[in-house]
Amino acid sequence: MSSETANMVPIYKSVKEIEQYMKNRVGLGKSFDLGVRKIKVLNHEVNFYYVNGLCDSALIVQLIEHLLFLNDTDRELQGKNIFEVVQNQFVHQSVQPISKMDELVDQVLSGLIVAVVNGYNTGLAIDVRSYPGRMPQEPDTEKVVRGARDGFVENIIVNTAITRRRIRDERLRFEIMKVGERSKTDIAIGYLEDVADPDLVGIIRKELKAIKTDGITMADKTIEEFLLQQSYNPYPLVRYTERADVAATHIMEGHVIIYVDTSPSVIITPATFFHHLQHAEEYRQAPVVGTFIRWMRFFGVFASLFFLPLWFLVTMEPSLLPENLAFIGPNERTNIPIVVQLFIADLGLEFLRIAAIHTPTPLSTAMGLVAAVMIGQIAIDVGLFVPEVILYVSVAAIGNFATPSYELGIANKLVRLLMLIVVAIFHTPGFIIGSTLYILYLVNLRTLNVPYLWPLIPFYPKAFTHILLRRTVPGSKVRPTHLHPQDRYKQPSE
Repeated sequence: MSSETANMVPIYKSVKEIEQYMKNRVGLGKSFDLGVRKIKVLNHEVNFYYVNGLCDSALIVQLIEHLLFLNDTDRELQGKNIFEVVQNQFVHQSVQPISKMDELVDQVLSGLIVAVVNGYNTGLAIDVRSYPGRMPQEPDTEKVVRGARDGFVENIIVNTAITRRRIRDERLRFEIMKVGERSKTDIAIGYLEDVADPDLVGIIRKELKAIKTDGITMADKTIEEFLLQQSYNPYPLVRYTERADVAATHIMEGHVIIYVDTSPSVIITPATFFHHLQHAEEYRQAPVVGTFIRWMRFFGVFASLFFLPLWFLVTMEPSLLPENLAFIGPNERTNIPIVVQLFIADLGLEFLRIAAIHTPTPLSTAMGLVAAVMIGQIAIDVGLFVPEVILYVSVAAIGNFATPSYELGIANKLVRLLMLIVVAIFHTPGFIIGSTLYILYLVNLRTLNVPYLWPLIPFYPKAFTHILLRRTVPGSKVRPTHLHPQDRYKQPSE
């Protein structure tokens, strides 16, 4: 039987036929975690299908006990519709009738239990999911000095719940769907119905439903690649966050959030270049302090991009420097070209970063000491590097670490290496042309029909002021125009 034919099969009236279908199609009896519990209620066979480990066993026992109590009731129930009697007896808030066999299979494999009654071609799906996972905790990559310590986890139900806890609005919507022919992963899109642009919601909904693949076991990243089809563009066109307060703030602005089950991060759409430079810490401090933190971050991002190419340029053309800055540049001679030293040092740092990811936490500190003390110092002593190379590569690396978005930091690193190559070949014209091409490249990027450098290009003065300055909450009355919100004002007029 083909998958399309199986999707059209109604639930069989005979529980024996259902059991045979489950054996043939799903592996009942072969897979140890797939089970069936058979009971008799008022002389009618009732079967429960479930997957061990995905459902709450204590709750299932409680539901079955309530059904078995019917066998001790008066004879007056004997002539009634047994299906309606069973349905009314389930003391659970989520009981949904289903009519197709593929629905039965999908619900069971999703962690629900399905009850079928002999003689009836309708099943009852009961949501008793209890997915294994960790409790909400502060994300390692988005820590704040003050603020909430709960973050998203790998359970989509928990993630939507802690978002709704922050937005108790009756117009908050979570539309759920299944994606993946084999994985059937749950995906939800969250938005405010009277704020978010209906066209944006429609585009995202349409693109998600159009995804045709076996599975999305790599979760949100796979969804991003299907949604935006960015090919080999290194720059992130969506923003990821593991903080529920950040996601809730963007929903209030008019963004659409994509939740993917098994992923502890959500996708914020659309996201411009400047969205990747924001951090929750700015909004946990006074506006002046938040503005200072933001400017320091901007400087760090600028340093990660242009600091090394600029320094390399002045080492090749010292005449570009005024006399009082003539000390900048290598004071020692070496047989290895400076550009080669820069590449070795920069790629060496990337090598250490990758090693740190795969190094157990108790050993990572020791590895860092070995890298900093032994490798760096000995490399200088043997003449592999001049000291200035280590200094300036370290400053650029710190700028990378100051970038809130991990994806943006990696993209900036690639651009930095390309700039070094262009400067090494063409010197000053190379730096000017390379910088211009880089800006033009970002200008031509669009994310879900939104210019990537908005509000700088195209220029919106008021919106760009919000980028430069951390405004107070009472002073931020208007939602971003690039989202085309239905309700432009955050604070209703009196």
